[in-house]
Amino acid sequence: MRILVLGGTAWLGRTVVQHALDTGHDVTCVARGSDVPTGARLVRADRDRDDALTGVASERWDAVVDVSRTPEHVRRAARDLEPVADRYVFVSTVSVYASQAERGADEHAAVLEPSDDPADYGAAKVACERAVLDAFGPERASVARAGLVGGPGDHTGRSGYWPWRFARAAESGRAVVVPARTDRPTSVIDVRDLAGWLVGAAEGRRAGVHDVPGEVVTLGQHLEEARAAAGVDVPVVALADEVLLARGVAPWVGERSLPLWIPDDDHQGMNDRPADRARAAGLTRRPLAETLADVLAWEQLQPVHPHGAGLSDDDEVAVRAAG
Repeated sequence: MRILVLGGTAWLGRTVVQHALDTGHDVTCVARGSDVPTGARLVRADRDRDDALTGVASERWDAVVDVSRTPEHVRRAARDLEPVADRYVFVSTVSVYASQAERGADEHAAVLEPSDDPADYGAAKVACERAVLDAFGPERASVARAGLVGGPGDHTGRSGYWPWRFARAAESGRAVVVPARTDRPTSVIDVRDLAGWLVGAAEGRRAGVHDVPGEVVTLGQHLEEARAAAGVDVPVVALADEVLLARGVAPWVGERSLPLWIPDDDHQGMNDRPADRARAAGLTRRPLAETLADVLAWEQLQPVHPHGAGLSDDDEVAVRAAG
């Protein structure tokens, strides 16, 4: 197959390109940068330009894969590529849903009103989805609403922090600060499993809209898997939600945060989506233990910790010491 990847230089895009190459497909990347996997053809273009896809729109494609969050980029791509592409695979997000409170909701749940502002992440992805579905129709379009993506290469730090923190605690002899309430859901889809799903969609087997999250486990189960991946037995300091918030710890992501911790009960549905439709269509997910072991190996090669999310050593000391 001839697959056109709009991107291919960043984490998920590169993984999709590599998986497609390993599967034996001919892959072309349209990107501003030059760091695409060996074996892929690169067409440099800036998607802010209206004519960015003119060159590739003169060729025939079995499938297009797009990870954009910018509606104008997606509308242009759908306009230019619909006549020359058999199908369009778009990477969306479970953040498109209007409510994240209901646990176990599926693809039939209401979505946000669309927005053209890429900074309005979920609403912008809704606008992107509509552009793809309007142009290609439900039989030629595949929309993958991904959950939290993790695994090797995760520069957000959300999937790598906990195994790294347990390993770091064993080195430093310090306890690990964790949330006291660990019964809330978490879900991480390995980037390699998501990439495999997307290439399968490009091959024509997964038309329509699918939620593609990881397996749902409690935060407590996730922490135990992270501890096991690090191969250590270290003590923890469990702090209640209100204590963590009062001591300046942020939920989910960012500086001075605890990844995967969401104290707001109105957002628990984000990590509790069943993926029944995707599984019926062939989604396979490796064990969380494998994802965490592999992301820990990647983390140990990184020069700066934490990155993207988590508490630094000094932050942990301050949080424990705060009264």
